[in-house]
Amino acid sequence: MNEDNIDFTKEIMYSDCPVCGGVKTLEVTNRTDNIPYFGDMLETAVSCKKCGYQSSDSISLEHNDPIRYSLKIDNTKLNTRVAKSQTATITIPDLGLKVEPGPKSQGYVSNVEGILNRFESAVVRAIKLEGADIERDVNEKALDIIEFITKIKTGEYSTLLILEDPFGNSLIDDDDADKELLTQEEVDKLQTGFTTIDQDEVE
Repeated sequence: MNEDNIDFTKEIMYSDCPVCGGVKTLEVTNRTDNIPYFGDMLETAVSCKKCGYQSSDSISLEHNDPIRYSLKIDNTKLNTRVAKSQTATITIPDLGLKVEPGPKSQGYVSNVEGILNRFESAVVRAIKLEGADIERDVNEKALDIIEFITKIKTGEYSTLLILEDPFGNSLIDDDDADKELLTQEEVDKLQTGFTTIDQDEVE
């Protein structure tokens, strides 16, 4: 990503390494960026100068109204831009495909074709992971999904793509996309990728 288009502030601190126990050898870099589509983001990177331990994470600092985008996709929508935050869930109901955020989820900007390619790659990886032991019906279903995705790209099929974000930091940038607010009940059913604590249970 081109940093010329991003406003950011950077802060570096030093701490003891939790892996090797090195004293003040862990460099902790906190950087706040204003990134197009996602708004203010906090990026944290840690690196130990003694043992080489490294880790990083990104957290959105903006919470907007929870939203759902729905778009009927075919070969005419392949270039439609999709901005998916690290808290968003993407679903293709007709194929039974869903990607939910986890603790290491990252946001990205892609397009409809890129989203389809990600789903297709995930199915291919699953087939390879099962190898020769894959059950026949599972293999056939996986191949059917790949064929369906291919026919969406060629214009033979169309299907519904749904993007849901409890923090409202995602977007399907298309005039034909339906946008609606999520109810609290719907929000409660979504994964966020964040660890939360119920204050009522703590008190």
